[in-house]
Amino acid sequence: MRAWNRAKLLWGYWTRRAGLNALPVEYIVETTAKCNLYCPMCPRETHPQPKADMSEQVFQTLLGEAGATAEHMMLIGLGEPFMDPKIFERIEFCHQHSISTLLSTNGTFLDERYAARVLDSPLEQITLSFDGFRKETFEFYRKGAKFEKVRDNFLRFARLKHERKSKLQIVVQMVKMEGNAAEVEDFLAFWRGVEGVDQLRIKEDETNLMRPTAGHAAEDWKYPCHYLWRGPVYVKQNGDVYPCCQSYMLDGKPLGTIGEQPLTQIWNAPAMQEMRTLHGAGRGGDVDICSRCCTTIPHPALVTGSLIFHGKTVRRLIPLVERLTYFSTLPGKLLRPPKRKPQ
Repeated sequence: MRAWNRAKLLWGYWTRRAGLNALPVEYIVETTAKCNLYCPMCPRETHPQPKADMSEQVFQTLLGEAGATAEHMMLIGLGEPFMDPKIFERIEFCHQHSISTLLSTNGTFLDERYAARVLDSPLEQITLSFDGFRKETFEFYRKGAKFEKVRDNFLRFARLKHERKSKLQIVVQMVKMEGNAAEVEDFLAFWRGVEGVDQLRIKEDETNLMRPTAGHAAEDWKYPCHYLWRGPVYVKQNGDVYPCCQSYMLDGKPLGTIGEQPLTQIWNAPAMQEMRTLHGAGRGGDVDICSRCCTTIPHPALVTGSLIFHGKTVRRLIPLVERLTYFSTLPGKLLRPPKRKPQ
């Protein structure tokens, strides 16, 4: 079922179809909108969030409709996942539907007790966000967090994972921004030597908050955005569904709401079909939210690979492909980071 679903998505991408008779491979599911930090690059700074969790009804309805075709769910959004009191139940529920899961955490809650619960769960991948090698840099980008506490939480978690011989994939990630770009090599050197860490990720900053003039140049729209055909779609805490996480942050409108319309209808909403039509014609820049987006557009070869392999495999390969591309080991044309727009 899942392989056939991927095949239909791939055919739709190749032929630039606006309507799809298949569902997304990946989802970003915001199980909570609550967070305990204030970060200058986070859209929470411009889009105030409710102190609320996703209801059981919304979550179970989503799993009921997507369970047979979804391959990977990132249980993240504009909240800290460990502030969701049902996060471990949700991980287990996805596991029961054979959907792999990923969390990304700021590390402030990852004490020894939480570390043990994570390692006891069927979670398959966790991203440890650590946006700076120096204390001053880290605490500038992660306001409210203490450098030493988070670092020690991450080190202990990696050690416990290594001691247990757990198969959980640990990715330590830095979002590269102007203030921490000079620390990339030190970051890599330090975390590369930590047992239990499987991959390191230097991620491009995909928000407009720290660089409001960023966006894609006209030539970037030679290839359509993969999000529109394979996902991940973004499901907000209240059940609203957006084409991607960037569309919400750029003030786009939801395609529909889980429980109010069938997921198949939401995925093929008129607005979504219009976006696919424009992207397929090389006119992605005509879509307002897309013209202001900072997400990297992958080459069709990478998109094809992402629909040939299972979503769990793809998610594990992403940090490696990004590093090889950004450090010039692979051709730069495979990934097209956005360029600064002329003033």
